[in-house]
Amino acid sequence: MKIIMKIIGIILLVILAGSGYLVYRNSISDLRENKPYEPDTPAPAPHDGVFTSEHGTMTFNGDNETVVVNFDDTLADLVGIPAGEHKMKYEFLSGDLPPHGSMPIRYDVAHELRFSTEKDSYVVQVGIAAEDGSSATVGRDMVTGERIPLLFRGEKGSFSVIFNK
Repeated sequence: MKIIMKIIGIILLVILAGSGYLVYRNSISDLRENKPYEPDTPAPAPHDGVFTSEHGTMTFNGDNETVVVNFDDTLADLVGIPAGEHKMKYEFLSGDLPPHGSMPIRYDVAHELRFSTEKDSYVVQVGIAAEDGSSATVGRDMVTGERIPLLFRGEKGSFSVIFNK
């Protein structure tokens, strides 16, 4: 009888250890895929209309694909595009997620915004800098249907250029 109890105990231990390993392996697999977080809610409506800042405008037509940017010299230089009005493609990105890098994502969880022409691409971080420029908040809900903050980091700290609808 003692031998049967020991065998049953060993079988139970093996089953419990095996199921624990499967849970662990699946959680590690999820981490390796490194998928960006998206709330279990419908995606927000695409940007539509004119968003304005002290350094220019971004005009979205609601197709979730094209934007007309019109940046002044200061902002154009920071983004890396020529100043003035340009029709571009845009895409919100997850930020650097190894091993795949930045991936397209819905704007309410984005960390970056990519502007593209036929031959060039420009990526800008999105977020809101602290008043003193020593820190910045990025990630969920920085970009909304009414606000798009572009975040720039430099030698003197961080600052945001906030575009409001």
